[in-house]
Amino acid sequence: MNATTPAPALQTGNRLHYMDNLRALAMLAGVVFHAALAYSPMLHSLFPTADRQNSLVVDIAAWFVHLFRMPLFFVVAGFFAAMLVQRRGLGGMFRNRLLRVALPFVVLWPLVNFALTTSTLHAAETAQHPSPLLALIKTFLDTNGLPEQLPGTGHLWFLYYLMFFYVLIWAARNFNVGALIARFFPLQPVWQLAMFPLLLIPALASVTAPFPAPESFFPQFWAFGFFGPFFAFGYQLQKNPQLIERYRPFVPWLFVGSAFLYTGVLFLFDRISNVSAIKPWLLALLEAPISVWMTVVCLCMGRSLLNARHGVLRYFADASYWTYIVHLPVLFAIQYRLMDLELAWQIKFALSLLLTMAVCLVSYQLIVRPSILAKFFGGQIKVPVKMTAAQ
Repeated sequence: MNATTPAPALQTGNRLHYMDNLRALAMLAGVVFHAALAYSPMLHSLFPTADRQNSLVVDIAAWFVHLFRMPLFFVVAGFFAAMLVQRRGLGGMFRNRLLRVALPFVVLWPLVNFALTTSTLHAAETAQHPSPLLALIKTFLDTNGLPEQLPGTGHLWFLYYLMFFYVLIWAARNFNVGALIARFFPLQPVWQLAMFPLLLIPALASVTAPFPAPESFFPQFWAFGFFGPFFAFGYQLQKNPQLIERYRPFVPWLFVGSAFLYTGVLFLFDRISNVSAIKPWLLALLEAPISVWMTVVCLCMGRSLLNARHGVLRYFADASYWTYIVHLPVLFAIQYRLMDLELAWQIKFALSLLLTMAVCLVSYQLIVRPSILAKFFGGQIKVPVKMTAAQ
């Protein structure tokens, strides 16, 4: 390849539609996931918007998606980080990520945290049918006040960890770690699909199941051990995009295998209070392959079905980042008001999801899309190709 011809997959203006769409679906799946948790029997005593009604169907569907939604997101994030490094260099990648990741976190985290706290305290005082957690908050408010708590990152934790991963790219390049990781990719796909989950088991076994969001400002090392390998996989995948085609023949088997292993996860969830100390390792042995295999299934299906320009998908891809960042305060405010209504949980779930999406998309259309905010929250990252003699 000569010095004036970019790599085929990275030609100027060539948008990787399937990666954009997969990133959007991973984020929008998070909106659905958070809306569903209000009707989860497993989280009924822990989730602030927990409704009087719940359903086992919610747990079965929600926790399955939970196992691969954020792993898929970090694969895509690693993929685009590698693309930025190739096109702009490390310095250009850092400048871009400071604007698109660090700045939105620093600016919006206090606002999101304030909105969530305000609506939760108001619901604790006014809800006629509060969730167990709201009732506990009400008890504290009526007695000695809420106990002191360290602030957390909330649902914006993924932005916090992305900045760590971008710094680790610099460290890996300086210590030539990429060459070690690259040895994984020439292996046969069967070996890759068998070995990758083994890397995740120690991290998953060190936390409760299902694995929690690492919301503390103090870095959670299990999160580096679980999400980090997915980010590194995505980073190397950008240099080996043909690997997705090598995985394609295994997609039916990976889906069936994941569904089979998930029955074991549900079995252990049902006995979560009676399982012995080996429980975390048993769950980790089941959860790790599901996370890897279903992420691979999504990558293969995304490349087959979503790799084309489509107006609606393009719009949601542009709007998904803003939608995910602002959705939780909107969702909680809506679900707090639905608590006291005598409606079936299916109707409440649909209403909360549709209203949340409507508010987020309208705010994106009116506030973000026509303004300078689009540079931070919406649309494609347009980057000039940085040519090198190697190309």
